[in-house]
Amino acid sequence: MKALVLDGIGQPVQLREVPTPQPQPGEVLVRLEAAALNHRDVWIQKGQYAGLRFPIILGSDGAGTVAELGEGTDETLRGQAVIINPGHNWGDNPKAQSREFKILGLPQDGTFAEYVSVPARYAHPRPAHLSAEQAAALPLGGATAYRALFTRGRLQAGERVLITGIGGGVALLALQLAVARGAEVWVTSGSADKIERAQALGARGGINYRQENWGKELVKQAGGQFDLIVDSAAGPGVAQLVEAAAPGGRVVFYGGTIGTMTNVPPRHIFWKQLDLLGSTMGTEEDFAGLLALIEEARIVPVIDAVFALAEGEEALRRMAEGQQFGKLVLSIK
Repeated sequence: MKALVLDGIGQPVQLREVPTPQPQPGEVLVRLEAAALNHRDVWIQKGQYAGLRFPIILGSDGAGTVAELGEGTDETLRGQAVIINPGHNWGDNPKAQSREFKILGLPQDGTFAEYVSVPARYAHPRPAHLSAEQAAALPLGGATAYRALFTRGRLQAGERVLITGIGGGVALLALQLAVARGAEVWVTSGSADKIERAQALGARGGINYRQENWGKELVKQAGGQFDLIVDSAAGPGVAQLVEAAAPGGRVVFYGGTIGTMTNVPPRHIFWKQLDLLGSTMGTEEDFAGLLALIEEARIVPVIDAVFALAEGEEALRRMAEGQQFGKLVLSIK
């Protein structure tokens, strides 16, 4: 089969012929039609990720059709259009992942290929209203957004929500999921265009985080403080987030792209009885809940651009630049 192979840190991915994986007992071989990029792929390429090994086929997100079955696998899965849950071996504790938890695309070869073999339990029926490209844009970002909003953030209809850094795949899916559940959503971005496009997806408004005192200004715009704040940046902006949080509010962090939290006034945390929460990926129940909401609300993930598999390195460079609005997808047909 053809696959994009990464041979080492800082090297471009190369399209080459590699052996087609063979499904082991309990596994399915999926003929991939589309795969989507995540920042994780860029971090692995830069060597900024734990457990590196080379050569490796990157890619956590994929959608396709079950082509072959391993021993003991349900025969009815053959030929089924599926979407792959990339989070494997969460474990028995729903509060946190086990030591055995892993994400498709490292250490196991991933979805930037014509075929991938995964345990059958992680191959879910594709939502009928989504194309392969749209479905591939959903798994990792969708599971992360769903858990941050609902499992960790305990979001309820009618609550006021702030989602930072709109334009990335997780943030946009969080916006769509929160709107579908009846929340009032505001966003931040460094781009006026991205804020305007977020409003077209249901956001009530937004503010440029480069503006001085943007937190206070956004609270004025929203007509009050935020019940739930979902953030992937951390860094010095957290001080403004805790000020913008409502008494008894929740702040959920699913990333730290800017870095260490600094100058966070503790009085805003303890006096307002805030919950500061961490979240990453999701359980199998989170993934099932995500798919149920996607189908119920007929949500379609936002796609920034679609590339051919052979253009994978170009897609990774666009991801690294951070200018996209929505997911970057590889078409594998």
